[in-house]
Amino acid sequence: MKNHLLLTVAIVSGLFSCQSPSPSSENTAYQGQPPSPRVSTVTKPIVANNNQTYTLPGGIYASSAFLGGRLNGIAQSNDTLYTAIINPENAPINPSAWYAFKLWADAPKTIWLRLTYMVGQHRYWPKQSTDGQSWSALDTTRVIIENQGVERFGTGSQAESALLKLDLTADTLWLAAQEIQTTREVFAWMDSKVTPGRVDTLTLGYSREGRPLRAMKIGNATADRLVMVISRQHPPEVTGYLAMKGFIDEIVSDSELTDKFLYQYTLYVVPLMNPDGVDGGHWRHNSGGIDLNRDWADFNQPETRTVRDLMLDQAAQGKHWDFAIDFHSTWDDIYYTLPDSLSGSLPRLVSRWLDSLQVKLPGPKPTIRPTKNIEPTMVSRNYFYKQFNTEAIVFELGDNTDRDFLKLKGEVAAQELMKLMLSYHE
Repeated sequence: MKNHLLLTVAIVSGLFSCQSPSPSSENTAYQGQPPSPRVSTVTKPIVANNNQTYTLPGGIYASSAFLGGRLNGIAQSNDTLYTAIINPENAPINPSAWYAFKLWADAPKTIWLRLTYMVGQHRYWPKQSTDGQSWSALDTTRVIIENQGVERFGTGSQAESALLKLDLTADTLWLAAQEIQTTREVFAWMDSKVTPGRVDTLTLGYSREGRPLRAMKIGNATADRLVMVISRQHPPEVTGYLAMKGFIDEIVSDSELTDKFLYQYTLYVVPLMNPDGVDGGHWRHNSGGIDLNRDWADFNQPETRTVRDLMLDQAAQGKHWDFAIDFHSTWDDIYYTLPDSLSGSLPRLVSRWLDSLQVKLPGPKPTIRPTKNIEPTMVSRNYFYKQFNTEAIVFELGDNTDRDFLKLKGEVAAQELMKLMLSYHE
């Protein structure tokens, strides 16, 4: 079955890649971004989503009054054209221009909707849903990307705006930058995985706005070897979360490999590091206006402090963090690693693991980008290694990576990792 799925994914890969130019014979893999400079993570003010329902001429309605919504204004420009304004929670900010809102009409009507941005530019190909649960990419015949940059990746690939052709009825049409996965959906998935004695959930602490920072505790509770898994430090990075789901689904599955692995290890999984940002429809930051993945040195924000305190507490009990992985999304699949010269407790684990993934998975091979710059720790990977001598990686998935492939990649990554980690203790 897995071999059949590998072939299927290889054939259909790219269904969500509407913005990407056709590959050429040259190396077109995303090469990543340079290390970020240290920035202040002292709390800053934000502008919350309007949570408003708009009544527009022509019997058209729009609303972002739901978890994950983001729409800062909308107006009729002519008989068939409406213009939406999307703004971030504050600035300066990474150009991850998240939007999410609902549309409906008194009577069936076809309209054009232009997505515009007062800060930043258009990035995400629009997704549509009729129920807020099942999503698909809007057909290419119904999207005009306006004044797009000439680069393949990065800000130079973004567009000034996007023009969408939409058929509205009295039934709700959902539009979003990516599939909406808020605390409601994520916590429901976590709860669905609970198996007493094998998979449990716990509340580690609370976000700045008081939302629970929930975790899954998986495996042997008495094991002295630990694994940390986190995702969604950045709200729009849904593809990283989807790959993480595949990764965890495989680890909690019933097999000889997983049984052996979970006997030797305890995993702590925090699928939603930034619940305020996700539920608030943020582009990047938490409700303190801060990029959480710049706060792993100063720990000014409660979300990073909470995970830090858990890890320090476990280490104080004589347990060891053997591996840590932080799932993210970016322009295309890429792995941010540490060089083999900075070995943790399982030397070369990450490089051996990625070598196996490059062989096992179909399609183009993502860039592996190691960095020696670990201080100030600032980002999660650096903190995990520096504080706990942990093998660590930032595992990035592309914005447009095929959704079936995300699941497959997470599953294969889990299988190969479990095999390798067990081999160190034979």
